[in-house]
Formats: sequence, C-alpha cells, structure tokens
Amino acid sequence: MLYAFGFERIGVVLSDIYFMDPRSPEGQEGAEQGVRLEVRFIAKEELKGSVYSAQPISINEAIWRGDLLESVENSGSFDRTHHHPRFRGWEPTRRHFVEELSADPFEWVSERLSNLDLLLEEANIEKEQVAPTDGAELRRAVPEIIEATRRVLERIRAGELGQAPAEPTPAGARIGWL
Repeated sequence: MLYAFGFERIGVVLSDIYFMDPRSPEGQEGAEQGVRLEVRFIAKEELKGSVYSAQPISINEAIWRGDLLESVENSGSFDRTHHHPRFRGWEPTRRHFVEELSADPFEWVSERLSNLDLLLEEANIEKEQVAPTDGAELRRAVPEIIEATRRVLERIRAGELGQAPAEPTPAGARIGWL
C-alpha cells in the first residue's frame, strides 16, 4: 500500500515494507517488516493532453527516510526502527538508530516532520530547493501522515500488509513500494 502527501516541491510517501533478510552492517539478520516513510522531492510535469487531461506527477529523490521496522519474530517491538538523515543520490546513508525513535516512533517522526529546516540541514540540501510554503504545509499534514502510518502498521501486524512473498525469490528480497 502506498500513501502520498504532496505539497509544492516536496512530499511524504509511506508504504508497508518487508525484507526477507536485510543482513545489515549492524548485524541485524532475519526478516523485518514495518512502515517506511520518505520525504521526497515532487514535481508536476507538463500536461500530456488537454487542460482536462490527468496531471502527470513525479515523485523524485529522497531527502529523509524513517523506517519503523521490527523483526518479524518480535512484532510490536520496533527493534529495527531507525532513520536515514541523508542520501547520496538514490542511496541512503547508514542506518541511524535513535533511542527516542524506538521508544516512541510516532512522536519522534511527528517532531522530525514538523521541522523541515532541520531535515534539509541534516540532508545537506539548500532551503532554496523547496518552496517557502512546504514547511508549513508539511507541519499541518503531520497528524494525517501519522494516522496513515498507524493504519498501515496495524494492517502489517494483522497480517494484511508487509508480509513474506508466497514464493521467495531474489527479486522478492524486498517487498513494498518504497
């Protein structure tokens, strides 16, 4: 499932995600699942038809990523919850584990999304790359974003989303939109 919240030049996308075995540098092995949130650049593209045609929209490079993940064996634990404050192109930097994020992920993510200037600074992105209204619009949408995140996480824990593929394949090592 994919949710998208769009503003002028940035947006937030979130999705369920399942990793068969991430083998992270932090020594975390075994399947993990959860919700991935990303603040990304977005853009309206030129219309491909009349003024009544569907509006092409692109969701581009990530600015920040929050992974509300937990090992499949420890559902409800947030034992793999972390964030990526910076990207190099499309690749995230290493996982950053923050005690407060694992302790209360919804509050921590709310605070983080409410401060676009901090996200941009940590990502080494100039403020001029976003619209002057993006920060305020994002702040206003935080309650909706958190509610959508909670709903997706509930569906993961209920076994409806973010689950292992029926037939494991190398391409199925990562299941989800993001």
